Amino acid sequence: SKHDLGCRRGDFSRKHYGSVELLISSDADGAIQRAGRFRVENGSSDETTDYTPGTWRRTDVHLENPEYHTRWFFKYFLGKVHQNYVGTDAEKNPFYLSVVLSDQNNQRVPQYRAILWRKTGTLKISLPYSPTKTLSVKSILSAMNMDRFERGPREILNPEIQKVSTVMEQQLIGSVNFKFGVLYAKDGQLTDDEMFSNESGSESFDKFLNLLGDTITLQGWAGYRGGLDTKNDTTGMKSIYTVYQGHELMFHVSTMLPYSKENKQQVERKRHIGNDIVTIVFQEGDDASPSFKPSMIRSHFTHIFALVRYNSQNDSYRLKIFSEESVPLFGPPLPSPPVFTDHQEFRDFLLVKLINGEKATLETPTFAQKRQRTLDMLIRSLYQDLMPDLHKNMLNRRSFSDVLPESPKSARKKEEARQAEFVRIGQALKLKTIVRGDAPTSLVTTGLCRKEPWESQSFCSTFPYEMVCADSWGQSLLVATDTAGVMLLDGETLPPVQVFDKTMMVKQMHVLEPQDLLITRADKGKDARLYVFRLSALRRGLEERQLVRNKCDSRENKLEKTKGCHLYSINTHHGSELRIVAAIRNKLLLITRKQPRLEGFSAIAAGAESPVEEFQYIREICLCDPPVVMALVDGPTGENDNMICVAYKHQFDLINESTGDAYRLHHVDANRVNFVAAIDVYEDGEAGLLLCYNYICYYKKVCPFNGSTPMIQSNTSDFHFSWNQMPKAIVCAFPYILAFTTDSIEIRLVVNGNLVYTAVVPELQLTASRSDIYFVSSAPVSSASNCSSRDTSSHSSPQTPTGYEMPVFPSPLGDGESACKHIFKIPLSNLVGRSIERPLKSPLVNKVLTTPAPVMVSPAPLISATHSLSLSRMEIKEIASRTRKELLGKRTTRKMSKKNTEEEPKARALTSTNSDR
Repeated sequence: SKHDLGCRRGDFSRKHYGSVELLISSDADGAIQRAGRFRVENGSSDETTDYTPGTWRRTDVHLENPEYHTRWFFKYFLGKVHQNYVGTDAEKNPFYLSVVLSDQNNQRVPQYRAILWRKTGTLKISLPYSPTKTLSVKSILSAMNMDRFERGPREILNPEIQKVSTVMEQQLIGSVNFKFGVLYAKDGQLTDDEMFSNESGSESFDKFLNLLGDTITLQGWAGYRGGLDTKNDTTGMKSIYTVYQGHELMFHVSTMLPYSKENKQQVERKRHIGNDIVTIVFQEGDDASPSFKPSMIRSHFTHIFALVRYNSQNDSYRLKIFSEESVPLFGPPLPSPPVFTDHQEFRDFLLVKLINGEKATLETPTFAQKRQRTLDMLIRSLYQDLMPDLHKNMLNRRSFSDVLPESPKSARKKEEARQAEFVRIGQALKLKTIVRGDAPTSLVTTGLCRKEPWESQSFCSTFPYEMVCADSWGQSLLVATDTAGVMLLDGETLPPVQVFDKTMMVKQMHVLEPQDLLITRADKGKDARLYVFRLSALRRGLEERQLVRNKCDSRENKLEKTKGCHLYSINTHHGSELRIVAAIRNKLLLITRKQPRLEGFSAIAAGAESPVEEFQYIREICLCDPPVVMALVDGPTGENDNMICVAYKHQFDLINESTGDAYRLHHVDANRVNFVAAIDVYEDGEAGLLLCYNYICYYKKVCPFNGSTPMIQSNTSDFHFSWNQMPKAIVCAFPYILAFTTDSIEIRLVVNGNLVYTAVVPELQLTASRSDIYFVSSAPVSSASNCSSRDTSSHSSPQTPTGYEMPVFPSPLGDGESACKHIFKIPLSNLVGRSIERPLKSPLVNKVLTTPAPVMVSPAPLISATHSLSLSRMEIKEIASRTRKELLGKRTTRKMSKKNTEEEPKARALTSTNSDR
């Protein structure tokens, strides 16, 4: 059954990433300078925060689309046996497909990886491997939504094709190494001529350069040079260089580049800094003095300016970011106020922000068109060069997992020799790329040992049953199994307690603690029904009599009209009233539960064992087809503007709850549609939906209109992104969105869809996600508890790469071992609430906290607020907006320890070992 994922909504805000302004300034002669429109990030402008943050660390500083997750060809294909095909699509454009079967993860989980190269860019997908089902080229292309060809794919056996692929990948992803400008500006300097004419910097500027990296001598420098002259000192004698998470960074520092007395414009300096996509402007002076604006710099090439100011009174740095308006949003968002007292933390934040900014700039139309032209040229010339070979080659009909047909020995030997040569050429090319410094080899981090927010904990190491669905109840997990009824698990400490026997075949459930309510959908086909229970009654039954209920005992708990229900959904904002929509074939049944007044609440609870009487049927709505996915969207007023999003056939529709009218929200253009979820996500308080199907996540804003017709039009804020593997379930926990596939968890940012991490987890199944996230895997517990932590030993120099990409599990079970499932938990508080340990202002939080912990044997102490709670949407909104306002907050000043300032060694990352770990 599909999981109800409409509950992990975040409330995110693009304003948080700055707002677009037209920036104008006047030059020395008073002439007006226009610099075009820039997005200005200055931390959140909302300064109404009235609390003092603790010493919690921010956990959202990530490199977006990191090399180790995106350079697929280099990492998985180059120098390994793989297959390449070329063909022309229905529009007569050549395409080119590479496929490899690899288990390149510490899980030994074999996966097919495929890259489809087209002039518009690449599409990368992972497909699970099955020893019984062979994959054909056509089926892989079909998964990539390509079903029509002018000329079908033919295999290319020429090993030289690996060169072209390497070049194409470098073109697409850009360099592994980065060059950034650093411009020194004295207090009061307002033109680029003045700034570029500063012969030397100040003491605080030197201190800042020292924080950025090491001073290196250019002559004879063997590392990445960022366009500087390392033979004849024509671009200065020294420069600033560092290695950050496997990237070599060279800084073009204005005061270190050659100064010319005659040339007022300092052309030699501008030549380098003016051609950097990202420039840091270090400006002296206090906040009262006139501040830098991008219009002061005459460069058509620089898209991002990072304005840094140092305050000697409290030894802190202040940051402001200007991005040309066409640059897509990129993180991490600035704290509010954007002041850093911890210098090491500032260095981390700044370098990640600059790298993410340059990567984002490559997606602007200017750069994208240029890249598209190059790619188109490469693919066309590849196609023309290889066409003559294609007619000679008769091996082009084998599918990827087919072994070669039993052929005469000579032909087999020939194929083995060809493969050996193919691998030899690929490995030589790989080594050359590494030695040249164009490969992501070292994964040394800054030595700040950081726990990742998606770190999982072991919850229960041996669970013998297949799970159907689950939901968290306090710190416990209520689990429906396929053969043993419903159980309450309390982690490793206590044995599972049975709540219902196997006559109750539960397929979907919601535990609503503030409402003292359990909703379930049980049985299948015509016998399926919705049942509602009071949690307190269930707990009482278990405590007093160790009673295990069966279907017969639950007759009083049936919601009568729901017979035959195959899917239901609830609203996630139950402040006013709980709404349930039950789908019975193509009919929707609307049911509500009025919130009982608190004074009469205990009387009702004591009186009636079953809460059925509190539910009322509102209306029926007929659809044209049975829905596969449903989500309830709350209107802003709650009066006649609530909506239901349903997915069926090839579309997502919006249904008006009060009139039953349907509006087309999104049509899916694909032969086959696998609907995953519709998740309501609020942006700046306005309803939006993340529509998830096949490999796509599509964000659409839904603007209610006149209380009846939702306005569905393409909005500037609509965007979509693709997953690398087909999700089975998706969870949104702002600022992250997580996809659970058959064997991996893919983690991206909600705001732009950029990938931050992929963890391979064998035989993965998401079981609960309404508050904390619980998943099941065949991975042994010992190693999964650090499911995705990086090896960030601070001693590793760039010459000893630390491969931290995959969680370290031993290989899957051999034959004959019992397939016990292991349950893991990712606490929601780690993902969304870097501020969760402070008291929430939500009116619901007291109710949540005073719900006794459902421990059946001995009453446990009250759950402390620092543990994750079953959070309602109100609290999530509260946390998300609070998180947004002060991501870093007014930090307590922490002086840097000497150890923190130690820079990474200058050693050059030339090792090839581990480079493709």
